[in-house]
Amino acid sequence: GWAWATAGAVTRWLVGYDEPVYYDYGTSVYYEDDNVYYDGEVVATADEYAEQAQTLAQDVPEVDPDKVDWLPLGVFALGEKDSDDMEDATLFLQLAISKEGIIAGTFQNTATDKTVAVEGTIDRDSQRAAWGPVDESWPIMETGLYNLTENEASALVHFGEGQTQQWTMVRLDDPNEKGDEAGRNDAGQSGTAP
Repeated sequence: GWAWATAGAVTRWLVGYDEPVYYDYGTSVYYEDDNVYYDGEVVATADEYAEQAQTLAQDVPEVDPDKVDWLPLGVFALGEKDSDDMEDATLFLQLAISKEGIIAGTFQNTATDKTVAVEGTIDRDSQRAAWGPVDESWPIMETGLYNLTENEASALVHFGEGQTQQWTMVRLDDPNEKGDEAGRNDAGQSGTAP
């Protein structure tokens, strides 16, 4: 059968990551009095944290997409943190990462039938991954790189003007399951651009 990227596959794909870091928004990373805390220490103001995510999302190097190898991370349903029923989700995100740490994919709102391309990057030191719509400033979504290998993970969505929400990403079964598709990560083959 088909398997989306595991933490091990991501570590092999992106050379230079030793210990996976998982971001647990609301627990290990939380907001209090307009500051953002990581493991109990203030790391930034809320505005600075959103701006860091925006910088990460927009720091995409110029590359020829046809010459880049992509590792598909999967398709995620998105909902606000306390969504009771993700089965009714109308927001979906498909993501892939390149060996250079570039994120590419598509965001789809099935309620409005709108699809937009998204792009971003991964910060090697913190393993923060952030992405947003191509050529737009906001919203920016961020999570830990290794959160993207989990079946369910928390993420932040920054809307600009100081608005940030905590969201949940739930990985879906591959809708295009065809068996022997290229891009199966355990075979070490690379996928195609999303």
